[in-house]
Amino acid sequence: MVNTVQKNNLVVLDMAGTTVADGGLVEQAFTAAAERLGEDPATMIDYVRATMGESKISVFRHLFGGDESRAQEANLAFEAAYGELVAGGLVAPVPGAADAIAALRDQGRTVVLTTGFARVTQDAILDALGWRDLVELTLCPADAGGRGRPYPDLVLAAFLRTGAVDDVRRTVVAGDTSYDMLSGVRSGAGIVAGVLTGAHDGTALTEHGATHVLASVAELPRLIQEYEA
Repeated sequence: MVNTVQKNNLVVLDMAGTTVADGGLVEQAFTAAAERLGEDPATMIDYVRATMGESKISVFRHLFGGDESRAQEANLAFEAAYGELVAGGLVAPVPGAADAIAALRDQGRTVVLTTGFARVTQDAILDALGWRDLVELTLCPADAGGRGRPYPDLVLAAFLRTGAVDDVRRTVVAGDTSYDMLSGVRSGAGIVAGVLTGAHDGTALTEHGATHVLASVAELPRLIQEYEA
C-alpha cells in the first residue's frame, strides 16, 4: 500500500499570473481605481508591481498612509474595475493550467486556489473561466483571518481546512510573485515553486525562497512526482 503520508498531497496555487492569465488587468484596475479617486496612478504603480500577490486592501492602506476610509474606497473601486474587465472576457487560463490541476487531482492530491483579491472578484474569475468545480477549495484573504500574502495564513488555512496532509512540509505552494514565495516559505511548505508566467522573474522568485522555478504551472505535476521519487 502506498504511504500517502509521504506524498505531497496538498497543492496551493495562486490564481492571477499563475493559473490565470489576466494580461496585466491588475495594473489596469489599479490605474482605473486611482483615477476614480482623483489620484495619479503613476505615483503608485511601482509599489503596486513590487507587491503583486499581496492582499489588495493592504496595498491601498500603505498607499494612503493608513487612511482606512480612503483605502476601503480605493479597494472597492479596484474590485469594481477588475470585475468590469473580467466581465469583458479579458481573463483566460494560463495554457496548460486546467490540465495540470486535473493531473494533480488524478494523482490523488488536493488542490486549493488562492488569491489576494476579495471574494467577489475571485468568484467572478472562477465564473468567467467555468472553474467553480475545478478544485476542492478556493480561498481569499478574508477566509484566512484577513491577512493575505506575504503572510503564511492562506497556505495554513488550506492545510487546516482540507486535512489533506498531516505535515505542512508535505504541502506544495506555487505562484508568480515574490510574496507567493515568502508565503510558502513562512508556512513551512516543502516545495515552493515559482512560475514565470506572471509578475516577477526567476531571480526575484529565487531570492524570496523559491525551491524551484518553472516555466509555468503546467510543469508542476511532473516536478512533484520527480521530487517524491
